[in-house]
Amino acid sequence: MQEKLKIAFIASEVVPFAKTGGLADVAGALPKALKKLGHEIIVIMPRYYKIDKTQLTKLPEPLGVPMGSMGELWAAVYTTMLPNSTVRIYFIDYEQYFGRSGLYEENNISFADNGERFVFFTKAAMQLCKMLSFVPDIFHANDWHSASVAILAKTRFVHDFAHAKTVLTIHNMQHQGIFHKGLMNLLEIGWEHFNSCEFESMGGLNMLKGGIMHADAVTTVSSGYAAEIQTPDFGFGLDGHLRAHSQKIYGILNGVDYDEWNPSKDKYIAKNFDVDAMKGKNVCKRALQKHFGLKQKYGVPVIGFVGRFAEQKGIGLIASVISGLLDMDVQIVMLGAGEKWAEGFFSHEAYHRENFGLHVGYSEELAHQIEAGCDLFLMPSLFEPCGLNQIYSLRYGTLPIVRATGGLDDTIENYDAKNNSGNGFKFYEASSDALYHTVKWALDLYFGDKEAFEQLRTRAMRAHFSWEDAAKNYVEVYRGI
Repeated sequence: MQEKLKIAFIASEVVPFAKTGGLADVAGALPKALKKLGHEIIVIMPRYYKIDKTQLTKLPEPLGVPMGSMGELWAAVYTTMLPNSTVRIYFIDYEQYFGRSGLYEENNISFADNGERFVFFTKAAMQLCKMLSFVPDIFHANDWHSASVAILAKTRFVHDFAHAKTVLTIHNMQHQGIFHKGLMNLLEIGWEHFNSCEFESMGGLNMLKGGIMHADAVTTVSSGYAAEIQTPDFGFGLDGHLRAHSQKIYGILNGVDYDEWNPSKDKYIAKNFDVDAMKGKNVCKRALQKHFGLKQKYGVPVIGFVGRFAEQKGIGLIASVISGLLDMDVQIVMLGAGEKWAEGFFSHEAYHRENFGLHVGYSEELAHQIEAGCDLFLMPSLFEPCGLNQIYSLRYGTLPIVRATGGLDDTIENYDAKNNSGNGFKFYEASSDALYHTVKWALDLYFGDKEAFEQLRTRAMRAHFSWEDAAKNYVEVYRGI
């Protein structure tokens, strides 16, 4: 029997405490799966002020965090368990950096001191391990926010964690953590590391670049994305750097928390259903139509979108075709927020179209209801490291319409009428025409061949992407380094 590993999982956001994207979903689920495999793991994140500390337990000792030229800063630490698990999560509480309404920005403007905030957080996470006498075999960092753990473990903290190895997971290559070079003084790793092979990027300091250089292994959240980021189209300027380190890059597809996303026991939806008992899906469809003030008809296909109103998510493509789509016999509902032009554009469309529903903002409850009540789901992303909503959609029998990129390409098999195979609909070119005609193809199947559509839905619902499988792949990477 192999020895269990000790893992410190460091993330800037974790479901259900704070979330802006897929990183939070991974951080809330993967540690639980690793614990079920028998490994010892703790999770560390900031205590943003949206997180109610009255529901947490405060550790008696304050935490001293060395910050170079700023001296030593002192933080409080709170703790609880990840819901439905025995995984302990710790929160770094420091008002100057985390006592704000947003995680990384306010009114779409990034905080000017994000570099300082997350150097502090990463160092605090390592100091906390010392305070707890928790000496990890693996530091698992996530995105640029904690990427510096890879070099801190080899320099500033080398005497504390001499045998520890580091894994860096990239959830989104677009966000790299580029700041002023003076941040080197707070990292306390030595200016010799400020060079074009490590942290330097066009005169500034690139946290993700340095993390990639110094991590013992780099993972992405799908095998497709692992390949894509090593190309100019998806590497956001670091494709050459990534190719230079390709021997330590692994793609591991995210899993889904089927305790949370399961129509047979979903607490948010109007009526539970499953692949062998589908009547409840029509009840959910009727409830969704009622929620958005649409005509309550079973025979009209409902298309859903849940996500950020951002170019990455293909929101511009949706905007360019939505008028034409709404001219068809179809209903469309959207849940999301983001770029102000998009919020305004879709709000105007919703006001004028009786077959269009919009909720600007985010609601976990409504996200579940859209997955349950729709027939089709739009994800025309320009790039998508993994994507989770297309996997949720499969489980809820809501057939995904996706662009073939990253994790979307890895998880969705295109419908093949000849062989009666597939689990959704894919298009390849990031164009309005490609999206429009793929939606029309899906609608033609819905109206023209009900039996084929239902068979496709059944195959989709039987697809399975578990965190247990993903966790086993991560353990292979851990043991390999």
